[in-house]
This record gives sequence, C-alpha cells and structure tokens, in this order.
Amino acid sequence: MIAVANTINMLFRIFSFIVLARVILSWVRVSPWHPTWGPIIRFIYQATDPIMEPVRRLIPPMGGLDFSPIIVLIGLDLIRGVVVSALLSAAY
Repeated sequence: MIAVANTINMLFRIFSFIVLARVILSWVRVSPWHPTWGPIIRFIYQATDPIMEPVRRLIPPMGGLDFSPIIVLIGLDLIRGVVVSALLSAAY
C-alpha cells in the first residue's frame, strides 16, 4: 500500500511539472510543428488541456493574466495530499 501511495504521489508531482512546463511554454513561443520540440510541446498541451480548459472557463483571464495554472496546481496538490494520506493511513 505504501508503494501505491508513493507511486501516486510521484505521478501527481510529474503532472505538476508538466503544468509548469506549459506555463513556461506560454511565455516562449515555440511552434508545435517544430521538428525537434513539436512532439514534446504537443504532448504537454494534450496532457494538460483536459484539466486546464474547464478551469479557464470558470476563471477567465484577468487583466491579461491567466490564473488557471495556479488553481490547477493548488487543486492537484490538495487532491494529492488527500489521496496519499488516505492510502498511507490505510497502510498503517
């Protein structure tokens, strides 16, 4: 059970880094059809779109700033904490 909790914890952390990569990509314009970086960029966008888009519909950009990644990262951290704590408490 502890191994499952650690794996889920790691998956949440990896997804958080993917969201952060998307934030950085929004600052730097790289074509998703670039021969070298294109597949990576498309993966990042395809992996994060299902979570980012609903949050963007709920919280529109304010003053040109998009706060949806912050909300997503906070939500991911809260869910990770609850799930991992529940699994670890079930293990003991």
